[in-house]
Amino acid sequence: MSDAPTTPIEARARLELLGLGLAAQDVLFAHFDDAERRGKRGHGYARIAWLEERSFDLDASPGKTDSRPGLDRWDGHGALGYLTLQAICDDLIASPPATAKLAVATRCFPTGALGYWVRLVSEQAGLIALLTATSPRRLPHPDGSEALTGTNPLAIAIPSSGGPPIVVDVSMGAVTHGDVLAGLASPEELVPFGGKNAHKAFALAVGLELLVEALAGPEHGAVMLVARPEFDPVPGFRERAEGLRLPGDS
Repeated sequence: MSDAPTTPIEARARLELLGLGLAAQDVLFAHFDDAERRGKRGHGYARIAWLEERSFDLDASPGKTDSRPGLDRWDGHGALGYLTLQAICDDLIASPPATAKLAVATRCFPTGALGYWVRLVSEQAGLIALLTATSPRRLPHPDGSEALTGTNPLAIAIPSSGGPPIVVDVSMGAVTHGDVLAGLASPEELVPFGGKNAHKAFALAVGLELLVEALAGPEHGAVMLVARPEFDPVPGFRERAEGLRLPGDS
């Protein structure tokens, strides 16, 4: 893999060379730049170098294939998963559900830092958001095996009337695949987190993978649940934390 861009200007220029349309470039740059600024280098500009070595349909466009009360279905149609999740978020922000909605996306990969998407919906639509997505098999069983399941991250955002949302974004790996791509970790470190309790992370990875596959099918997919909050627990929690850095804080 080639070296990652080191500046926003270089990142923009190399995204343009991928051949994507301007709108798609904007979506990708916003995601990568946000990750870079938050110190999540494995989901930042390093992903541009990763994309340069992959083939994908430049003209593909995600679309909603079904919509009914409480459920939307989307198909990536071969587009990058970032673009599918942006379309889903834009749709939910433009037409927030009265109570709750489940959005299921098939053929949705790569999906990037899931915390970015739930933060977007929480901040712009005031919704609770939960998102998980499947990834290629990268985690072995804690007792030893070939890779059996993906890192299958889980992200949750809880909006607040008194400031930014709480955003939790956890991969089930001790390190992320992005960390490996960015040279921040070795492939051998990509195991379920938890040390002697790694069976818990492995169980979560398996459960999330099968949940997504049961709803979206065998190809890589994503499932997002959004709901209107009935209460605002974040200010009270921040007060109890007495100024400590909380999940999702910059």
